[in-house]
Amino acid sequence: MNKIRNQIRFLLNDNLIQLDTVAATTSLLDYLRLERRLYGTKEGCAEGDCGACTILVGRISAGELIYETVNSCIRFLGSLDGCHVVTIEHLKKKDGSLHPVQQAMVENHGSQCGFCTPGIVMSLYALWMANPAPNNQEIEKALQGNLCRCTGYEPIIKAAQAISSIDSAEHDPLIVERKQVMERLQSLHDHSRVEIKLENSHFFLPASLQDLADIRQTYPNSTIVAGSTDVGLWVTKHMQDISPIVFISHLEELHKIEIGSDGIKIGASVTYNELSPLIEKYFPHVSPYWNRIGGEQVRNMGTIGGNLANGSPIGDTPPMLIALGATMTLRCGSDQKTLAVEDFFIDYGKQDRSEGDFVESVYIPFVKDGSLFATYKISKRRDEDISAVSAAFCLHLEDGIIQEAILAYGGMAARPKRTSHVEKKLVGKPWSAASLVQALAVFAEDFSPLSDWRASAEYRSLVAQNLLKRFLLETKQPSKTISLDRDAILEVPE
Repeated sequence: MNKIRNQIRFLLNDNLIQLDTVAATTSLLDYLRLERRLYGTKEGCAEGDCGACTILVGRISAGELIYETVNSCIRFLGSLDGCHVVTIEHLKKKDGSLHPVQQAMVENHGSQCGFCTPGIVMSLYALWMANPAPNNQEIEKALQGNLCRCTGYEPIIKAAQAISSIDSAEHDPLIVERKQVMERLQSLHDHSRVEIKLENSHFFLPASLQDLADIRQTYPNSTIVAGSTDVGLWVTKHMQDISPIVFISHLEELHKIEIGSDGIKIGASVTYNELSPLIEKYFPHVSPYWNRIGGEQVRNMGTIGGNLANGSPIGDTPPMLIALGATMTLRCGSDQKTLAVEDFFIDYGKQDRSEGDFVESVYIPFVKDGSLFATYKISKRRDEDISAVSAAFCLHLEDGIIQEAILAYGGMAARPKRTSHVEKKLVGKPWSAASLVQALAVFAEDFSPLSDWRASAEYRSLVAQNLLKRFLLETKQPSKTISLDRDAILEVPE
C-alpha cells in the first residue's frame, strides 16, 4: 500500500511552498498572481500561445536538475509537486541590480510596451543557461513561443547575443546553486501518492506506474494530465470540469526511452523536446517538422502519448507515426494491449480504448532501407500554430517500383487518416509523375474535408494533393526544397 500525502510541496524562487487546499484545476499563473502577488508573470492568451506567462520549472530528470520554460497559464499547480518554480522576480544580481538578461534587453532596446517582456526574458534566460553563445537560428527557436506585437524581434535577438558579454552564465545563481537546489528537491520526493480532495475537486499524483494503474481502475473516468498543453484549454477556454485529475508528468517510468535495432520505444510522458535529439539522429528528415510543433514552452510540456491519447484529428504526431508504422501500448490494471497507431483512431472523439485504459508507451520503427519518407505541415502562421493540414508519406521501393505506400493526413477528416484509394493506385507502379497523376484522380474518394476558420474544404483538398506533388518533386530532386504558394497548383513534369 502506497503512503498517501495530502499536500503538494515545491520551491517557489527561494521559498518552500506547502499546500493542502489546492483545487485540481488551479493554474500556476493564477496562483502566482492572485495568491503570491507576483505580478511580473502576465496573462495574455490563457491558452499557451503568446508566452507572456512564461516561467521556468526545474525538475529532476535522470539524476540531473533541468530548467525548462513553461506556459504557466495552462500548467496546473497540482502537477508541480517536487519542482522548482522560478519567476521573473527571482532574476537579479546579489546586489539587487539587473540580471544580465534584463540588462541586455535594456541596452538593446528590446522592450516597448513591456507586456510580453517578462516572458521573453525568461525564455532568453533558459536559453542562456543552456547555451551561452547561441546562433540566430537557436535564438529564434527559443523565442518561437513568445509573441511581441511592438518591437519586432531584431532588438530582442541582439539582446540575446549580448547577454554573455555582460556576464558569464557560470555566475548565475541557478547554476552556482544547482547542487543545493537539487538536494532540496530530492528531500521533497518521499515516494508517496499525493491526493488532495476538496468539496468539488479531486486530484492525484501517483507514486508509481503501478499506482497509476490502480488509481485508473478505481477512477476509470478520471482525466489523465501529462503536459496539459491541450487539456489546459479545456479549463481556461471551455470551462470544463475535468476532476478527478491524475497528474503523470512526474513519473520517471513514463519518461523512459529505449533504443533498439529496429526502432525506439518511448514512455507516454516523453516530451517533444526530450525526444528531439533522437529525432535529429534517427529521423533527420522529420526535424524541420518537429521544430514547428508549438513553441519551446509547448515542446517542453507536451507529450507524444498525450498527443495520441487526446485523439485530435489535427494532432501533429499521428500522421508521422502512422506513416512510420508506429504502435502503442495501452494498459488497464496489469493487462496490456498493443495496437497500430492508425487503428487507435476510430472517429471524431472516439478511440479504440476501454474504460480505465491509459497509454503506457509508443514504439516508433526506423525508416526501412529503400524507403522514401517526408513530413509536412501547413498552417496560417509558420511557427507555433495548429495545422490546417499535416501529412506524412512513406513509400517502400524496390527497383523503382512502389511495394508499399502509406500516405497519412491530419486535418482532412474526423480522425488522422490514410489515403487508401490513392495508395492502392500507387502500389505496383513506378514512382513517377504519371503514376501520381493517375492516383490523385481518386483522391476525392478518400477525403471530403470540412471548412472552418483555419481553411476551406477546397483549400485543404488542393494543398493535400500539392503536398504529394511536392513529395515527388523533392524525392526526384533531393537537393531542392519546394515552397508552395497558398493558391499554387504544382505541375509535375515527367
